[in-house]
Amino acid sequence: MPKMIVSIDGVVIKEVQLTKDRTTLGRRPYNDIVIDNLAVSGEHAVLQMTGNEVYLEDLNSTNGTYVNGKAVKKQLLQNSDTVEIGKYKIKYINEVAGPTFEKTMILKAGAVVPPLPAPAVGAAPAPAPAPASVSPGAHAHALASDLGQLRAAIKVLSGAAAGREVPLVKVVTTIGKPGVAVAAITKRPHGFVVAHVEGTNKPTLNGAAIGADPVTLKNGDLLELAGTQMQFVQA
Repeated sequence: MPKMIVSIDGVVIKEVQLTKDRTTLGRRPYNDIVIDNLAVSGEHAVLQMTGNEVYLEDLNSTNGTYVNGKAVKKQLLQNSDTVEIGKYKIKYINEVAGPTFEKTMILKAGAVVPPLPAPAVGAAPAPAPAPASVSPGAHAHALASDLGQLRAAIKVLSGAAAGREVPLVKVVTTIGKPGVAVAAITKRPHGFVVAHVEGTNKPTLNGAAIGADPVTLKNGDLLELAGTQMQFVQA
């Protein structure tokens, strides 16, 4: 537990354990650390503890607060730092500060993380984890096969493009008018789903408005988007 050792002219006059989140220091008797000397302001400084770290902050004192001979406004204290207020010296002791500081350093920008070993030249990349009964290659092949077997299209029923069919061959196909209404039809292993992407006018599916949550499409479903009627056709 961190503590402050107060001394004057080399003689220790008090030792205070820091147990609270906020410990005040000053001449007034209500302070946690009272130093009854005119060189010390009524409310001179405060020690703020966060976890195992202690910050010292000067409270606009008349004569200032010094750490290791340097005037400070707010500073993180390190083990064995000496706080000077007038003729008083207050030594900060925190024997477990070292590990905490090291832990903080790891998170600072510029820290180098050891790279993963590079694969040997010509070696195949490590496969992703897969169930013991299914090899990674077989899993990928099955997924590709599922997607490949899905055959569907959007048939335009109204407007200038009436009669046109748009094959849904990509994983994601966007339809509609940018800025007005845009929907996305996504190809999944076991079917197709549609979701609203942008625009104030939401598309409808069989007369019901479509939101941002994907809705499963079925063969023969009727879509209306930006005034254009379409039909989802799946083989």
